[in-house]
Amino acid sequence: VQLVESGGDLVQPGGSLRLSCAASGFTFSLYAMSWVRQAPGKGPEWVSGISSGGGVTRTAESVKGRFTVSRDNAKNTLYLQMNSLKPEDTAVYYCAASNYLKEDPWIRQYDYWGQGTQVTVSS
Repeated sequence: VQLVESGGDLVQPGGSLRLSCAASGFTFSLYAMSWVRQAPGKGPEWVSGISSGGGVTRTAESVKGRFTVSRDNAKNTLYLQMNSLKPEDTAVYYCAASNYLKEDPWIRQYDYWGQGTQVTVSS
C-alpha cells in the first residue's frame, strides 16, 4: 500500500497550490479519503475529506471557502486545491484513507497514510 503526496511548495500569501495524493496497493474507490495537516509546534488538524464515491465532502471551518477536496477514482488520485493561502496554512499535509468519512486529526487512526508534503506560505 502506498499513498504519495506531491505538490507542496513555497508560495506567497494569497497564492494557490494543488496537492495530489497518488494511491496504490488497495482499492482506492472503496475508501473515504482525508487531508490532515501538521504545523510546526502545533497539534495535527483535519483539513478536509471526501467519501469513497466523491459525492460527499467536508471541510474544516479554518479553510472553508479556500480549500476544495476532490478525487479521480479512475486515476486513483486525491486532490486538494488550496487558494488564498495564508501563513497559518504552513504545514506538512498528509493524505489518509479510511473505511468511512471521518474528521479525525490523528493520522494513525486511519487505515493508510502517506509521508506528507510540505506547504510553506511566506513572503
